[in-house]
Amino acid sequence: MISKNVKKEMKEPYFTTKTIENAAEKMVHHLNTMDRLTFYPEKSALIVLDMQDYFLNPSSHAFIPSASAIIKGILNLAHIGMDKNRPVILTRHLNTENNAGMLSTWWRDVIRETNDNSEIIPELKAIQAPILKKSQYDAFYQTDLEENLLSKNVTQVIVTGVMTHLCCETTARSAFVRGFQVFFPVDGTATYNSEHHEATLLNLSHGFAQICLISDLISKMEEIHAKA
Repeated sequence: MISKNVKKEMKEPYFTTKTIENAAEKMVHHLNTMDRLTFYPEKSALIVLDMQDYFLNPSSHAFIPSASAIIKGILNLAHIGMDKNRPVILTRHLNTENNAGMLSTWWRDVIRETNDNSEIIPELKAIQAPILKKSQYDAFYQTDLEENLLSKNVTQVIVTGVMTHLCCETTARSAFVRGFQVFFPVDGTATYNSEHHEATLLNLSHGFAQICLISDLISKMEEIHAKA
């Protein structure tokens, strides 16, 4: 039992820029989930969670080996979404002693705004999407995210970023509870290892989110654009 728990904390590059396409397709095929939701680009918003240097810099103790592999796909989604005037929202996780709550119990440290590695990575910061500051796994918790989405007539959200089984999964579940249809691209999130990643996909596919590929979403966006 101890060795199993240790294994689950190990980090592995289960996605790389060269393998992510095939690896993600295999995950989707293995899940064999039904398409319960139809994607409507004109009703959607892209949420990009916590793509900060804290998680993407190899020198950080919180470095996620697979995270760099999802950048290109997220950028593609962001660019096509912004071209079609769809909301793209980046989140930046930040904590103080007062708002960290249970996070300070579970983790070695918390991400403070004064830390250099708390910034969004340059590739995503360059798209100039609004940045939402959050203090918990759930991007809806004590933020104006829900109000922002509703004001733009959003009924569907695409959840991407890091970590798959923490902030991404929690935010996906929270979006579901609030009545949003959730699309969760396999190749749009990353975490420390494939076990945690695939566990989230399995759980969310059973009642919370449509598991998909980024290419599926982009194809639908381009199809709608071609008909316009």
